[in-house]
Amino acid sequence: MTTPPLTPADDAFAARLRAAGLPDDAFRPVEPRYLEEGRGILHGRAGLVVAPRSTEEVATVIRMAHEARVGVVPYGGGTGLVGGQVCPDGPAPLVLSLERMRAIRGVWPEENVAVVEAGAVLAEVQAAAEAVDRLFPLSLASEGTARIGGVLATNAGGVNVLRYGNARELCLGIEAVLPDGSVMHGLKRLRKDNTGYDLRGLLIGAEGTLGVITAASLRLFPRPAREGAALMVVESPRAALDLLALAGARIGAGVSAFELISGQGMGFLAETGCTARAPFADIPDWAVLIDLGLGPGDDPEAALADLFEAGAAAGLVSDGVIAHSQAQRAGLWAMREQIPEANKRVGAIGSHDISLPLSAIPDFLVEAGAAVARLGPYRVNAFGHLGDGNLHYNVFPPEGALMADFPGARDEVARTVHDLVAQHDGSFSAEHGVGRFKADDLARYGDPARLAAMRAIKTALDPAGIMNPGAVLG
Repeated sequence: MTTPPLTPADDAFAARLRAAGLPDDAFRPVEPRYLEEGRGILHGRAGLVVAPRSTEEVATVIRMAHEARVGVVPYGGGTGLVGGQVCPDGPAPLVLSLERMRAIRGVWPEENVAVVEAGAVLAEVQAAAEAVDRLFPLSLASEGTARIGGVLATNAGGVNVLRYGNARELCLGIEAVLPDGSVMHGLKRLRKDNTGYDLRGLLIGAEGTLGVITAASLRLFPRPAREGAALMVVESPRAALDLLALAGARIGAGVSAFELISGQGMGFLAETGCTARAPFADIPDWAVLIDLGLGPGDDPEAALADLFEAGAAAGLVSDGVIAHSQAQRAGLWAMREQIPEANKRVGAIGSHDISLPLSAIPDFLVEAGAAVARLGPYRVNAFGHLGDGNLHYNVFPPEGALMADFPGARDEVARTVHDLVAQHDGSFSAEHGVGRFKADDLARYGDPARLAAMRAIKTALDPAGIMNPGAVLG
């Protein structure tokens, strides 16, 4: 049976929302910020923008949209990188912003739990945890603007996944409005709740296609008593993996992050005038940034020095810098965190958020480098979260050229990279989601049985197809 088309979010629908009790202060001007995504590839449309202040108001909006068959695009901080927050096609949708729902509903340090609303900014949640001497470990470059609802909707990762897991692993329960306007009350603060289907896990990562997350119970952790970091030069990605194994054997769970950094990325910092720099006279081909969080009786500097000596003895490490203060540690991380900004200034032909089995990464990097070189005189900056297998494999024009000099190359490069990822049993989307940019990739690389199950779930929960139309499943 063919689903009837959606209708636009027009003035008549706005009148219906007001008649249903949505207050005037919930309506927002249709400003450009609601219609843009960070890479400037898509420009969205919106007939209305509303910013409810409560779960009940969200439920009213969704219920009325369901009845009127109006598309709804949930909007958090707008920091997504796959176009999930903008809708460029079809009848003008309603953009549902969670920006006014940012309360920290409660913090229970003795339980290591916080309950927060979906509009809370990630940095605000981190600060609320710190205020009670706890840690919310999810850390992203966009944490000053990303909101918890979007972080959960995309199952965001970040730099600490190695130790603490993705957003899904950091969430105990959610409150959400389903596509018919009903409210799912799932904010239990429990580690164990074996009472049927994991709807929490289903809505996390669904990118707003199965409902709107309005609040979440989040896991907190004791703050590490002592922290440290080091940047170590390695001969190759394979040596980096061997060093990761060595770090696990010698330091154990104290390794919070293990980032692979390429010489190309360090070179881009200087080329584009970024303030951060690699602390080496000669830029190496490869380095790893290692971050530790240890107990009060441990010495992170000594642990890193011991790791360096063991790595050097094994032929894995040739040079390095160990932070002797929190300011030096912050400086090392600033170098890592400015690499995406340097990439943006250079202008990528293609940016690929991929994950691979750890043992496949060295061979993949060799094979992908050769395959990309056959396509053109491109430069590659491969970097990212080696500890959990997530690489950002970005392809750039040669020095002195612009990405505009290579029209049409984006799709060719992406297909080449993603085909090779699939051959190594990896994923074309590690932590950014599918959104609209990668819906075709999901159709191409996704397992048919899994895709059929996803479509069946979407049809069962959202038969009218109003939730984030065009995202994930296209």
